[in-house]
Amino acid sequence: MIDKTFIPRQIEEKWSKRWIDDGGFAPYGEGEAYTIMMPPPNVTGRLHVGHALTMTLQDILTRYARRRGRATLWQPGTDHASIATQMMVERALYEQEQRTRQDLGRDAFLNKVWAFSQDSQKSIISQLQNIGASADWSRLRFTLDEDLSRAVRHAFVRLHRDGLIYQDQRMVNWDPELQTAISDLEVEQRSLEGQLWSIRYPLADGKGEIIVATTRPETMFGDTAIAVHPEDERYRHLIGRKAILPLTARHIEIIQDSEVDPQMGTGAVKITPAHAFPDFEIGRRHGLESVVIMDKRGRMTDAVPEGFEGLDRFAARKKVIDRLGDEVVAQTKIVHHVPHGDRSGVPLEPYLTTQWYCDSTTLAKPAIKALHSGRIRFIPSTWDKTYLGWLENIQPWCISRQLWWGHRIPAWYGPDDHVFIAEDEAQASKAAREHYGKDTDLRQDDDVLDTWFSSALWPFSTLGWPQQTPDLNRHYPGDVLITGFDIIFFWVARMVMMGLYFCDEVPFSDIYIHALVRDRYGQKMSKTKGNVIDPMDLTKQYGTDSVRFYLASLSTPGRDIRLNPDQVEGYRHFATKLWNAARYAQGAGAITDKRVSAQTVKVPINRWILRELASTIETIEESFQTYRFDLAAQSIYQFCWHRFCDWYIEFSKTALTRAGADSQETKEVMGWVLLKALGLLNPFMPHLTEELTEALAPDHPLLLRSGWPDPPKMPPDDPACGQVDWLVDVAREVRRVRTALRVPAKNLMTLQVVTPDDETRQRIDALKDILIRQARLEKIQVIDSSVATSMAARFTVLGCSYALPLEGVVNIADEKQRLEKTITAKKQDIEKIEKKLNNSEFRAKAPERVIKENELRLHDLQNEIERMESALSLLT
Repeated sequence: MIDKTFIPRQIEEKWSKRWIDDGGFAPYGEGEAYTIMMPPPNVTGRLHVGHALTMTLQDILTRYARRRGRATLWQPGTDHASIATQMMVERALYEQEQRTRQDLGRDAFLNKVWAFSQDSQKSIISQLQNIGASADWSRLRFTLDEDLSRAVRHAFVRLHRDGLIYQDQRMVNWDPELQTAISDLEVEQRSLEGQLWSIRYPLADGKGEIIVATTRPETMFGDTAIAVHPEDERYRHLIGRKAILPLTARHIEIIQDSEVDPQMGTGAVKITPAHAFPDFEIGRRHGLESVVIMDKRGRMTDAVPEGFEGLDRFAARKKVIDRLGDEVVAQTKIVHHVPHGDRSGVPLEPYLTTQWYCDSTTLAKPAIKALHSGRIRFIPSTWDKTYLGWLENIQPWCISRQLWWGHRIPAWYGPDDHVFIAEDEAQASKAAREHYGKDTDLRQDDDVLDTWFSSALWPFSTLGWPQQTPDLNRHYPGDVLITGFDIIFFWVARMVMMGLYFCDEVPFSDIYIHALVRDRYGQKMSKTKGNVIDPMDLTKQYGTDSVRFYLASLSTPGRDIRLNPDQVEGYRHFATKLWNAARYAQGAGAITDKRVSAQTVKVPINRWILRELASTIETIEESFQTYRFDLAAQSIYQFCWHRFCDWYIEFSKTALTRAGADSQETKEVMGWVLLKALGLLNPFMPHLTEELTEALAPDHPLLLRSGWPDPPKMPPDDPACGQVDWLVDVAREVRRVRTALRVPAKNLMTLQVVTPDDETRQRIDALKDILIRQARLEKIQVIDSSVATSMAARFTVLGCSYALPLEGVVNIADEKQRLEKTITAKKQDIEKIEKKLNNSEFRAKAPERVIKENELRLHDLQNEIERMESALSLLT
């Protein structure tokens, strides 16, 4: 028997273990392959709500495909996350032991990171399993696994051999705290208050000066030119002349370049090729020297004047301004964008270094063509422009990082710095012997690869590539990728590029970009705001299945999710309602071991529920095909809660009181439909549905691998179903009136049917008993329009008029007065909120959260007034 109380945690633990013990989630069967690659979470901590959403949606599709007979692989794994992981371990090492990684040495430090990553991975996998992720855990991969690392080295060597990986000296975004180059995509632009200094540069011939505006005076020691626009009349006479770099005796030339904006600052800009991206490009065009005046920690080098060496960049800025004195002719406060590292949070430095690069332009061309030709598609398609905009303007990809944790670059250097690219040291040593004619000591490049390089290979490296394994042949390319928009550049585009290059095929055909999960007020979650919601906390409070269903129900393409924990409770109630409905069905003798055929079912309510089931199955399948998780969730919710629990179970109580065929048929239909409904709900709520299916039908196979329900074959426009549609519509209208006018449950009402047609009379005769029970009626009266009661709530169903006399049921005068008074009070509240929201000063000073709270309160009040005005109309 089904327990009286529904306790989610008990059944979740039970079924999580049972699924694994039963063989886990490995692909099985001979059906067509279906493959999803899990976006591997970083081994840096707990899963966030975005992870929970991604994994829930992937799990829903995985369970659906598995039930449809596909040989389904959901490939799980985690990512080593070079920068984030190394940063966390380094900080912990210093806080706990006051030591740096240099103090430990590379090998000892990496041992610590490995220990951290393994513990973190166990925690992450536990969290994923906690939300019901049915990935094939026997295939769990880590981006630093040996075979995946071998694939990374193979890819590097091949790209280098083909001329697509090379070394170059270019400007990079340099993080002085982490002491590594980072990607443009890892730069966070922060809007900060700053200063614009206008500085006098004397002309070398002593005949005048030129005023240069800058926000970074500390870099002036690296100036090798001053640039002006060639058509700027103010400076045309100075082009080709030289100026003296302040605080030094160095002369620098005044040049012309069309990239200079005459409207910016003074229109004359200092050119520091080694410490500014645009300056680097101008320097290359004009053959300027690049003077590095800052080291990797952001401290001044020996290339600066005496007294500035070793100063931190910001201390140097202050000292430069102090030393310049009257040479600073103007100082203006400005607000400008300052690039920061998204991991370290410190201001970045444009820095000139030698790095390894990948020719992304060449790799991007097939990836662009893949979208235009329809080999891949984004859902929603609005993300096409984002994908194409980046690929069509792509820059060389800096793939080296000055870190210890990660895939070490497979490059070895000889004594003369000749470089040997090889998949392992043995191959490098062999190449060195051939080059030098003898055995030679080699040193491996200290840098590691950008994390996203290995992640770009994920869809095929996890399947055994570069070997042509059976898994690779069967499961590549995959079917769909589900992820957030924030890694379209980082990961999605790069997987497409690498998949096409190495496997001559896109890694997946569909790319579903899910929404951003915000807090209930529409704000982005952040630790700073204190509005981060831990999905594990939600599952503990409301149950995993309720959280899963909630997230799926809000997954509307193109619309961000506003996560309101209070609303999750509604789906906890939904689970409880279904639990209680199953208990009722079991107690009522529902039969679950007999197949029902629509052709033999006679009782109208039974035919009706079969039609509703068929319609629900069709809607869910269509929704899955278009990735409308929200519509699929809404459809099964409406069927389970309203069609089955609210209407059918209540309707069945009348049929079950009758002896004979009607009762037997109802028991069979009830049991059969309930099992099908659990099967439909299973991808969303796997634990609950497995538990109830086992309790109702002990011999039923696990839903995990049982077939997907087929829709009953119902004829269109079935008369019996039309009868029940009428019954539902009339009962719903009566309930609406009772709720609006707060009619006590104990007060039975009279339903007057005004001059019904023959079809309505037949429906009343056939379903009168059920309608009286469902609508809490005392009786049903058929009356002529000439004798209709004057004080009654009226409604129309299928062209026929109905009336509910109100005399003696509610105190009409008191109810009208209450509604009118409440409406007036709420309108006054609306006026106050609107006045506040229309106040520009309030909007400028109030926190965003407060503004959102007022907007939501305004919306709620407007809805409340609409409901009360509708109720009031029933009394007039």
